[in-house]
Amino acid sequence: MRVVIAEDSAILREGLVQLLGLRGIEVVAAVGDAESLLTAVAEERPDAAVVDIRLPPGHSDEGLRAAVTLRADHPGTGVLIFSQYVETRYAAELLGGGTAGIGYLLKERVMNTDEFTDSLRRVAAGGTALDPEVVGRLFGAARRADALGALTPREREVLALMAEGRSNQSIAASFVVSERAVEKHVANIFSKFGLPPTEPGHRRVLAVLRFLEHTA
Repeated sequence: MRVVIAEDSAILREGLVQLLGLRGIEVVAAVGDAESLLTAVAEERPDAAVVDIRLPPGHSDEGLRAAVTLRADHPGTGVLIFSQYVETRYAAELLGGGTAGIGYLLKERVMNTDEFTDSLRRVAAGGTALDPEVVGRLFGAARRADALGALTPREREVLALMAEGRSNQSIAASFVVSERAVEKHVANIFSKFGLPPTEPGHRRVLAVLRFLEHTA
């Protein structure tokens, strides 16, 4: 497996290089800023990128914004956000195209190196690795333990396909129904999850995250 690392702390960056190397993961580039991350991914075409959120020059959300660009330009590259911060604004956009090949871990909550490398391998293979704290922050206070229980069997099937990043048109083709029928199911899911009619893409992400939270 080939990986690019974007981390502004030279000590942590070098530590990750050594850690992954000892576990048979090749680090093809280790950079300290968002622009260098995008360049390295374009040149190296790695299986995954490990990205910190706060990178130069502004040390705010440059890494997360670069991850959104990376996913758009290189959808086959897994992205593992590895940070001590939860940034909800661009996290929802990052997850907007589906959760396949996406991870978001908080540095202080990763208990051991095996947990980290297992999550990275899962993301590189097209899986998901989301810290429950991140999921909780994206949901805010509107979490309910019985959320999935309120859905009909067909609504659960629709939500499962949404979690794979499938569009309404693709879901309709799978069930051999009209796209309008799928739209009704999606609207019911939003309603039962108590997701307000803000940006449609944002609601779709939150619905998928709730599904993952209760089926992990």
